[in-house]
Parts: sequence; C-alpha cells; structure tokens
Amino acid sequence: MSEVLATYPIEKIPTGIPGFDLISLGGLPKGRTTLIAGTAGSAKTVFAAQFLTEGISRHDEAGVFVTFEESPEDIRRNMKTLGWDIAKLEKSRKWIFVDAAPRVDDQAVETGEYDLGGLLARIEHAVKSVNATRVSMDSLGAIFNHLTATTLVRRELFRISTATKKMGVTAVMTSERSDEYGAIARFGVEEFVADNVVILRNPLEGEKRRRTIEVLKYRGTYHQKGEWPFTIVPGEGIVVIPLSAIELKQRSSNIRISSGVEELDRMCGGGFYRDSIILLSGATGTGKTLTVTHFIQGGVTNGERCLLFAFEESRDQIFRNAQGWGFDFEAMEDEGKLKVICEYPEVSGLEDHLIRMKDIIAEYQPNRVAIDSFSALERVSTIKGFREFVIGLTSFIKQSEVAGLFTATTPLMGGASVTETHISTITDSIILLRYVELFGEMRRGVTVLKMRGSKHDKDIREFTIDSGGMHIGKPFRNVGGILVGHPVQVDGAEIDRLGSLFQEDGR
Repeated sequence: MSEVLATYPIEKIPTGIPGFDLISLGGLPKGRTTLIAGTAGSAKTVFAAQFLTEGISRHDEAGVFVTFEESPEDIRRNMKTLGWDIAKLEKSRKWIFVDAAPRVDDQAVETGEYDLGGLLARIEHAVKSVNATRVSMDSLGAIFNHLTATTLVRRELFRISTATKKMGVTAVMTSERSDEYGAIARFGVEEFVADNVVILRNPLEGEKRRRTIEVLKYRGTYHQKGEWPFTIVPGEGIVVIPLSAIELKQRSSNIRISSGVEELDRMCGGGFYRDSIILLSGATGTGKTLTVTHFIQGGVTNGERCLLFAFEESRDQIFRNAQGWGFDFEAMEDEGKLKVICEYPEVSGLEDHLIRMKDIIAEYQPNRVAIDSFSALERVSTIKGFREFVIGLTSFIKQSEVAGLFTATTPLMGGASVTETHISTITDSIILLRYVELFGEMRRGVTVLKMRGSKHDKDIREFTIDSGGMHIGKPFRNVGGILVGHPVQVDGAEIDRLGSLFQEDGR
C-alpha cells in the first residue's frame, strides 16, 4: 500500500489553520471533498470560513461560501468578531457567497425527484466568476432535513462531491451530529460519500467544555491519529494544539543559574541548569511564593529577564509581599527586567491560557519563567487536558532554553498532590517544602527530591522565613516521616543500627 501511495501521491493544500496542517500531515487533499462533522457549538462554521480566509490571506486563492442555513449578513457579522472582514474580501473579488439559506415563508414539500442541479450550477458560476480554488458549504443538514430517503441523500451528496471535483476545487462541507461520540453525521451516509472526514467535538467533562478535533478518514493518504485539543482565538480563529509536533530535540546546557538562595544552590549541586524545569511542591504557607520571589531576584541580579505568571494572587499582593522580604519588583519592572501577568484561571479555558502564555514568552523572551501555581490552573481543566497543557508548555519552555519554576500545592501535612502526580516525571528537578511538627512547634523543611543530571544534597534541611526571606539551616536529625506528613522522633541508637545494616548490605 505504501508503494502505491508513493507512486501516486495525493497532493494536499495547506488550510492555514494553526496546528491542523500538522496533524493532517499537510492540509486537505487537493481537489477533494472533506466532511466537517460536529455537534452544536463545535466550530464547524468557523472552520469552513477560516479555510477560505486563510486561503485568501496566505495564498491569494479566492473562495466560494455556500450557505444553506445562516444568511450571508449573519456570517459577515459573526466572523467579524474573529477579525475577518468578509465584506472587504467580497469587494476585492476574493470571496463570494452563494445564498441558499431558506426564507422565513419557505415551505419545503418533498414531491417527485429532488434535484440539486440548479444549486450546483450557481456554485459553478460563482467559482468561475472569481476563479475560486476553495469552496465551503455550510451546512448539509439544512438542505436535506426534509428528505426521508437516505438513498436520495446519498445520491445528492455524491453529486455534490463529483461536481466539485469537476470544478477543480477543494471543498469542505459541514454536517451536524446529535452526539459527541455517536453517529458521524445526521443521515448516516455522509461519511461514506465524502473522501475525507474531520470530526469536531465539544464534550462536557466534569462541568468543563473541551474542544477537540480528529481526522477520522483521509482516503488514500496519511494523517495523525487521535483527538487533538483546539480553541478559538480572536483574530486567529481555530488554533489546534498538536502534541504530536513536539520533538525531543531540545539542547541541554551545563551552565548553572542561581535559585536566589545560596544554600539552596549548594543543595542542588551548584544551582539549577539554565534550561531546566523545576517543580516546587509544598502545602500552603510553606514558602512556595517566597522561593519564586528569590528565583526572580536571582535572575535580575544576574542581569536576566524574568517573567512571572500568577494565578492566585493579585499584582498588588505580589509586589507587597516581595517588598516585605526586601525585593523591589516595581523597580525591576521599570528596568525592563521583570514582567508580571496576573489573572484568575477561570477567565478562560486551559487551551486559551496555553496559547496566550506561549505568545507572551515568545514576545518578551525571558531567561526565566515562574508559574504560581499549577494547582490553580488544574481547576479549569480535565485531567487529560491538564496533562496536555503541561506537556505543551514545558516543551515550549525547554525549546526556548528558558529556566522554568512551577509551584504545586500539596495537602497541608505533606503527601503527593494531584498536580504533582501529573507533572513530576516531566520536570528536571523537584524541590519539596514541608511542615515539620516537633515538640509542639511547627517548623519548615526543604529537600531536593530530584535533580536530573546532577548530584544533590539528600538531607531534609530546616529553613526559616523572616524579613530577609528564606534562610536554610541544618538537616533534621533523629526525625522520620517528614515527607509523608507524619514526623516522629527516632532514637539515635536505632538510626546507627539501621545505618550499619545498610552498610553490610552494600546499600
């Protein structure tokens, strides 16, 4: 089969839809018809319109939009919110409507043979009038919903597909679905007539909507398998987030950077690697935000540009806290060494956050990025969506050769958090902050759990917080169970006995 495909390759045209051409391995098959199926709100019309606007803006290819449901005026108005001035494209003779939308007083009655010949003639005339190479038809259900015979629907769909091929255009036609994971399309025959099938989904999972796109069928050519998340961005339209495009080709640096805390640098074997991802895990109040503040101060002191995404505290709170520890964030911003972005996670979906954060990183080009906290972002996504977000962001940061410090909140007395279980394997370093209860007093401990590619201190050290920030002291001795949240005093003689056993076993 592969030899046949190599001998008779099927050319694809780029859609221009960000990310889609990657998962479709080049775009839509040229000169063929693609069915875009989806439930209400899954962005079918946006896909159809974007296919034309991107063809015009990127390749100067004119397009025809056949509307069977909405009026051209409604489409112009709706697409204007995405930044597409369709009226302007019409004036330049790059976009033309074929208005087949029903009128209010129309009454469809099925009598005799149903024939789309007149409509196809109008489409062909429109194609020739602007020399179009792309055609979008939205939506099939509106013209076939009064038909009862699926054989008739199949025949007319085949006629549409054949006619567009003779016109020499690449076409997309949208169709409704009633269920996210049920029948492909309303009449049950559309997917068999179309050369290609793309499914858009917008399921509700745990009170959260998450849009995905899947290339189900590409007749005679290859495509990426599975569902891929996407979102709709003002000014851009559909943006697909293809994790399949992530490659493990990031360069690794041996250069170390300071954490901003001298003793923590020593615990990490000389500081963090310049292009590493560090997870800072701890319960509320253990000093995560303070450690982030030291991380930023360490970068600014070294002449580096730092970027902070805060999802739990306001800008005024962050600046006030930093001032209380002796760090002037406002002066850092004035010098152009710091940029702080604060917003609640609930203001948008996780896919939107990812795209915006990547855009800000690409524009600002920082040397260090801190996110406080990942646990807050997890609230607005499904488990799968959160993991995809983490993979997408961490890979982008590593490819940019930027150091990233992410915080995650654990249970009050220690133990792994939900967030931590999803990102611990992706990070290069893990630093744990824990409460330690000793003799009726609450203390704080810090340990380096993981330091990929470097030796590090294995001790759990006590640290204190005052107006000067974090101060790391001596290791806890004769105490066990700190990491699991159940500190207990251990007899010194018992520790010596266990140490002797380990030595005898060669451990």
